[in-house]
Amino acid sequence: MYELIAQYPFLAAMLALVSLGTVFGALLGFAAEKFRTEGNPIVDQINEVLPQTQCGQCGYPGCRPYAEAIAAGEAINRCPPGGEAGIAQLADLLDVEAIPLDDEHGEAKEAAVVAYIREDECIGCTKCIQACPVDAILGAAKQMHTVIVSECTGCDLCVEPCPVDCIDLLTEETTLKTWHWDLPKSDLIASDQQTASSGHDAPLSAVSDKDRAA
Repeated sequence: MYELIAQYPFLAAMLALVSLGTVFGALLGFAAEKFRTEGNPIVDQINEVLPQTQCGQCGYPGCRPYAEAIAAGEAINRCPPGGEAGIAQLADLLDVEAIPLDDEHGEAKEAAVVAYIREDECIGCTKCIQACPVDAILGAAKQMHTVIVSECTGCDLCVEPCPVDCIDLLTEETTLKTWHWDLPKSDLIASDQQTASSGHDAPLSAVSDKDRAA
């Protein structure tokens, strides 16, 4: 055995590392299952409804803490990025009444926005990088910064720290990936729709009768 190890030291070292990795991996897996803590499933469901902007406008440091607070009884109307649609989804999920958005925490945006850095004016102070909660800004000290549009959530947190005011929030352009069909809005109730339908059918039948007579 010792002669084999002395003859193939590299192979022996590899086998030893693989053996140790297997043993410690098994121990860690056992410990993870043995001491696993079960999370609150309703918190996960609430967190999925929230827009994940991590903007803090709700008064909490991120969407997950706000989801935990809602599960504990906090109001569901403190998320401006989610808007009225988000409130409606939360109300449906929690089986509570949908309430208007709390204006104290901001106003809902009509369209999605993204941050844009005027790069020729950027001084590379990195303050916007430190403020961004989702790491959507690239740059280094005394170097030009730029925004990763696909990662930006439009939370507005990078605008105020900028000492040279070179960050704008621009409406995100509609692309084939972001465009969606707007459903028609109708205030008609079922009986009105039946009346309207019957009202349209009459002229059509009359025209048909005239055509047949001709």
